[in-house]
Amino acid sequence: MAARALDGLKVLDLSRVLAGPYCTQMLSDHGAEVIKVEPPGGDETRGWGPPFVREGTSAYFTNLNRNKKNIVLDLSSDAGREILARLLSDVDVVVENFKAGTLAKWGYPDDVIRERWPRLIHCRITGFGTEGPMGGMPGYDAVLQAYGGLMYVSGEADGPPVRVGVPLVDSVTGLFAFSGILLALRERETSGLGQLVDCALLDTAISLLHPHSASWLADGVVPPRAGSAHPSIAPYQNFETQDGLLFIGAGNDRQFATLADVLGDPGLAEDPRFATNADRVHNAVELRRILGARIACWTGEELGTRLLARGVPASPVHTVAEAMDSPQARHREMVVDLDGYRGVGIPVKLGRTPGKPVSPPRTAGEDTRAVLTSAGYSEAEIDTAISQGTVRTPGSENL
Repeated sequence: MAARALDGLKVLDLSRVLAGPYCTQMLSDHGAEVIKVEPPGGDETRGWGPPFVREGTSAYFTNLNRNKKNIVLDLSSDAGREILARLLSDVDVVVENFKAGTLAKWGYPDDVIRERWPRLIHCRITGFGTEGPMGGMPGYDAVLQAYGGLMYVSGEADGPPVRVGVPLVDSVTGLFAFSGILLALRERETSGLGQLVDCALLDTAISLLHPHSASWLADGVVPPRAGSAHPSIAPYQNFETQDGLLFIGAGNDRQFATLADVLGDPGLAEDPRFATNADRVHNAVELRRILGARIACWTGEELGTRLLARGVPASPVHTVAEAMDSPQARHREMVVDLDGYRGVGIPVKLGRTPGKPVSPPRTAGEDTRAVLTSAGYSEAEIDTAISQGTVRTPGSENL
């Protein structure tokens, strides 16, 4: 296999659900050896279906856990925590999203981790952080969309707030964790020391509020919901066509003039109500009425194609199937087909050391023996751990 950017990096993945597994999958796509540790009950997302790709394993889980070795380890036991310590001694990075204080309760508070494993990069993912008025509180993606303001700004102006249709906060937190780990690895080259990478879903949600947050910081006005429209760019929204919705984003005066020309009304760009973006935003209601009447005469595909050819960003509003099957998405290798596994491709493309999915998600505990053997355990010790229920394999009676 061609060299990948993170070849030689070892990662222990103690996380579950989305943000942590997404982070470690990206690390593994780029060459890191990732060991996923699941509790005896498994990562709960294995049951988040239908659809299921095989018995006991959902499509949700499958799309976040390729390439990883898998070990089932009971960390509630003393013996399990002893194995954890052995594994921590042999990795560069650990990623976890336990409830705040869990590692400390098990004997591994932050200061002990720094003392025992000074080069270890510890990535911690929480809902609200570990300190402050809500430190340690639990939080799923939608909870943080609500708390962090994202839900409030999503939805039509005359409707209620709605959840963004994808787990945006979790996904971006995974990206931030990935980036933070790379930053810490780069700094370790100088200092020789690891450090804590502290990611909270709340921080992600607040960071995603732009431009609404910038507007509020500037004038103190809470922006209303605007549906598909933009609070400070016009036109930048969906329009009805003869065969469905078309999104048009004319982000500058040149693009607006081109849009007006394609629609057969070039004088619209010289109308003092619409001459600049600020004018268009101020008169957005009237602009939408005028443009809407003209756009409704077109099919979305034809108008979208003409606008793109003239340099105006536009696209029909695709379904998930249309997006995944689009020629450009396939050209960009954003759909992976690998030994019966189908997943989403790698979004970070490197020219010389590209990432590569190498294996489908493993069965729970499939690599328990191999991982423990690599960590220095004898076959007899592994058999004892299996018989005691400390670790589990697909063939063990207590799995």
